Amino acid sequence: MATIISAPLARPVIKGQATPFAEFRAFWRAFFVKAFNPYRPELHYMRGPGPACRAKQMALSPAVRSMLADIRSAKAHKPSRPA
Repeated sequence: MATIISAPLARPVIKGQATPFAEFRAFWRAFFVKAFNPYRPELHYMRGPGPACRAKQMALSPAVRSMLADIRSAKAHKPSRPA
């Protein structure tokens, strides 16, 4: 999420265009730009094992693969602790 820093956003004042709410409008404009930015980097991060991990698993010997399968099944069938 974007961090919003409260700092004066002074714009260059052109003769005849200075309004009392220019700083207020500049702050809220910057706030909305940062708060509603459509870019969400967390949606682009890779989740889970990729093709390199899969290739490494396939390169293991059959004995190691069966041992890993036993470990995974034991973890899956592990009884939950009573509360």
